[in-house]
Amino acid sequence: MARVDVLMPQMGESIAEGTLSKWLKQVGDEVKRDEPLFEISTDKVDAEIPAPTAGVLAEIKVQQGQTVPVQTLVAVIETEKGAAVPPSAAQPAPAAPPAPPAPPPAPAPVSRPAPAPAPVPVPANGDETAEERLRRRSTPLVRKIAAEHQVDIGAIPGTGFAGRVTKQDILGYIERGAPAAAPAAAPRMPGAAAAGAIEHPAVEPWPGDRVEPWSKIRKITADHMIMSKRVSAHVASFFEVDYTRVAQLRAKAKASYQERGVNLTFLAFIAKACAENLRKHPVVNAAVSGDNTIYRRDINLGIAVALDWGLIVPVIKHADELSLMGIARAINDLGERARTKKLSPDDIQRGTFTITNPGIFGDYIGIPIINQPQVAILGIGAIEKRPKVITQPDGSDAIAVRTMGMISMSYDHRVVDGADGDRFLADVRKMLQEFPEGAV
Repeated sequence: MARVDVLMPQMGESIAEGTLSKWLKQVGDEVKRDEPLFEISTDKVDAEIPAPTAGVLAEIKVQQGQTVPVQTLVAVIETEKGAAVPPSAAQPAPAAPPAPPAPPPAPAPVSRPAPAPAPVPVPANGDETAEERLRRRSTPLVRKIAAEHQVDIGAIPGTGFAGRVTKQDILGYIERGAPAAAPAAAPRMPGAAAAGAIEHPAVEPWPGDRVEPWSKIRKITADHMIMSKRVSAHVASFFEVDYTRVAQLRAKAKASYQERGVNLTFLAFIAKACAENLRKHPVVNAAVSGDNTIYRRDINLGIAVALDWGLIVPVIKHADELSLMGIARAINDLGERARTKKLSPDDIQRGTFTITNPGIFGDYIGIPIINQPQVAILGIGAIEKRPKVITQPDGSDAIAVRTMGMISMSYDHRVVDGADGDRFLADVRKMLQEFPEGAV
């Protein structure tokens, strides 16, 4: 009888810990190799973790809701079918956390200057504790946020493992109006007040109410949206689009796409139009870094997916290099893997522009919040048949039934002017209304 250790996986280079959100098997259950065993949540993605081998789940070492470092022992599988389960494992009690694995050595310094705050210094005698090393190795995401807000990570009390500063720690620190660490920061405008803390006042539940704590993904989304509203100067533009040509092309091609296992949606046409036009309007495919604008070389489209447990934005990499078929296939694949918790951390990173589609729920149009650190997000309204005044070839007007819908775009007015946003939307609308048949 062999015993196989199941460890907390590292879901990405910058991920140091994960929350075991749900066990999908119980002690004594038979498991198959690659069968989903438990679910984890990190600050990047929710995912199902498969069993590394077939056998019987003999012990559970980490309970639901616990957050532990990567490579922590979470369970034991006995590989001989029907092997006896120890009596103590039948009713698992919370076990003392195992000794943390030795952290990897600190990364070698890079030759180019980095904007991140200085790390906690290493003692000259080399007697650095594991806690100090983990604290010094705060994630790249935390260091990036710290650099953007000129915050000294060493001044933030960390709540992660061994005092590591988490994303929630630094966002909360910033929300509380923490002082900037860099003396060269731009002076505050006269009369401007420090940003106040976001407080969620306690509300007393009434008899019969159900109180549900936020999931990790809900908390991250809430923090991200509040931060985005504070960081970016949001402004929005709205355009009406005549999708009649797209509807005709889609009707002709839908069956052939289906034969190849791809569902051809209006979203695919819209994503293709955005990808084609982002290259012409680079300021919309950008990011803000301090007093600089970063014009992204790559065009990576984030497609927002609404899930029962929250919102996630998987990314189509190099979307401008894909055909309509390629974009439609990517949308289908990422959406399905998001719903089945099969996304990897890389699937939701490095987006440069986001599309959200509340129109599938019947929404006429909305004003989405920018997905930081991007500078623009496109919203799609419901697409439906409506009466429309059209001009006949002889110059006379007539009312016709057309397939119509609204698109909106929220953009960061710090770098995207109204004219920039409107020109981009006008080009997207033009392509949709004159979509080339050869591109389908």
